[in-house]
Amino acid sequence: MALYLHTMVRVRNLDASIAFYKLLGMHELRRREVPEGEYTLVFIGYADNAAGHAEIELTYNWGKDDGYEVGTGFGHFAIGVPDVAAMVEAVRAGGGKVTREAGPVKFGATIIAFVEDPDGYKIELIQRP
Repeated sequence: MALYLHTMVRVRNLDASIAFYKLLGMHELRRREVPEGEYTLVFIGYADNAAGHAEIELTYNWGKDDGYEVGTGFGHFAIGVPDVAAMVEAVRAGGGKVTREAGPVKFGATIIAFVEDPDGYKIELIQRP
């Protein structure tokens, strides 16, 4: 049986990215420094590699602080939360960027919002009581 493990994104500022994802309730699961390759990997998520709990791999290439193109193929991460409006306020209070306020999806009833991490990656918050 296959298992979805993680999504990798490259980041400019590892500390800022970790701080942002902590606002969403995630925590650092593990870290790997690779001096010979001049990069650091940090895996963040909600559970320690438990079945059904995917992770985000933040890759910081040392000295690559000028950024990356987010790309036209990437859409967004989606995270289920019990209270979208409260999560939006937590992100805002932590200095994060809110790009769509909490409210029903167009032509539907599901409550969603969008926030953006320090590198411009979009995260959809979906209310899941």
